[in-house]
Amino acid sequence: MTQPVDEFRSERSQAMTRRTRICIWIIVIGLANFVAYTMGYLSLGGDAMKGRIAVERVDGREVERHYIHDREDVEVSRGVWIYSAIHSVSIWITMGAVMLAMLTLAKDRIVSSMRSTIIHGRTLITMIATVVTLISILMTTWFLIYMFRNLLSPGQAVAP
Repeated sequence: MTQPVDEFRSERSQAMTRRTRICIWIIVIGLANFVAYTMGYLSLGGDAMKGRIAVERVDGREVERHYIHDREDVEVSRGVWIYSAIHSVSIWITMGAVMLAMLTLAKDRIVSSMRSTIIHGRTLITMIATVVTLISILMTTWFLIYMFRNLLSPGQAVAP
């Protein structure tokens, strides 16, 4: 009779271990992305989301100039500008994933500690996860729109 219970516990602990490993990897990858973004920001002197693409007339022809910005405009190549823009967009995705992974790891603790409160633990977790997801989606969308507007019609996009 104890064998099925032991098998159930074993399967459950393996699933929790797998879930924990996945969450930890998401956290590590997300934090590594944040460190890489920060290092890129510092080495470039800004990011594309604060920068712009300008169309200037040089010798009678139009030339695109790509700028990243922190305190002052820094001219960079088109590839560096696109890299910076994509990396700026990716921060919202990975930080949202990190927060959801941390919430997943803390879920059991939150649920067990909020049994007799006005709002139950599972409800709170659902609310927090929804807010994190919506903010990540909205900010990612906003940054993508800015990036594509700048690329498709230089000099006319307004910074986020």
